[in-house]
Amino acid sequence: MPVYTHSACLGHDTGPGHPESSQRLAAVIQALHDQLPGLDWREAPRATRGQLLRVHDEHLLEAVLEHSPAARTQLDPDTVLSPSSGEAALRAAGAGVAAVDAVMHGDAERAFCAVRPPGHHATGGQAMGFCLFNNVAVAAAHALDKHGLSRVAVVDFDVHHGNGTQAIFEAEPQVLYLSSHQQGLFPHSGARRERGLGNIMNVPLPPGTGSRMFQEAWVERLLPELEAFRPQLVLISAGFDAHWRDPLAQMQLDAADFAWLTGELCAIAGQHAAGRAVSLLEGGYDLQALRECSVAHVRALMAG
Repeated sequence: MPVYTHSACLGHDTGPGHPESSQRLAAVIQALHDQLPGLDWREAPRATRGQLLRVHDEHLLEAVLEHSPAARTQLDPDTVLSPSSGEAALRAAGAGVAAVDAVMHGDAERAFCAVRPPGHHATGGQAMGFCLFNNVAVAAAHALDKHGLSRVAVVDFDVHHGNGTQAIFEAEPQVLYLSSHQQGLFPHSGARRERGLGNIMNVPLPPGTGSRMFQEAWVERLLPELEAFRPQLVLISAGFDAHWRDPLAQMQLDAADFAWLTGELCAIAGQHAAGRAVSLLEGGYDLQALRECSVAHVRALMAG
């Protein structure tokens, strides 16, 4: 199974003490190398301007790519732009595009993108929440435009709601967005009443949610929506910060929960999408949990 990454993603410098550090990606890459030696490692290309402009405004591209700072600057209290951030953001978004091309061309059934910065908080016009470009949204728009798909699902199990992905696609009926997340956390969106055109389904979960409540939310509410949509491609925003060890949230999941959900998503992809699923790394801020969960998730993707 292909895994797309690039050394430039390690160069995005968020500064000392920032939870979204290069150590996160280094931990994921090392764990996958150590425990899953059969992976097909591929270099992520740069996303093109045209690919980014499908979902982002010109002024955001200019802010990230054309005003490269001489030193780290804060775009907001959480989001940093460093001299190397533009290249990292291009490679992170380009990984999803390349992975979509691979599964759509039959080169692979499933793929994982081990990249940073993450993406699901970035809106069409604003970088925020550690995110510069919305990697999964760029991938989804590419699947619609380049490959002519009419039903693309974005499944987001990061502990924080993917407000950017929802905002980009809430008026696009060809994209289904499904999210479970901890209620009351940044970015304070993702209420059940947020339905878009009927293509948005959010299940906020209380702090302390463990395996049983998490799996019930997916089995009873979210997976039936995905099944009914009959996706031609499943894209996954794979954040592992709902793990009990994570310092930025208060949910109580473990690696087995992410492996279980990944298996369920692959089963639906097998029924409706010729097995096609692409996963992109989002959050997860405890390094040991990130190692365990990324290996469990990728192993489940490989098993299909």
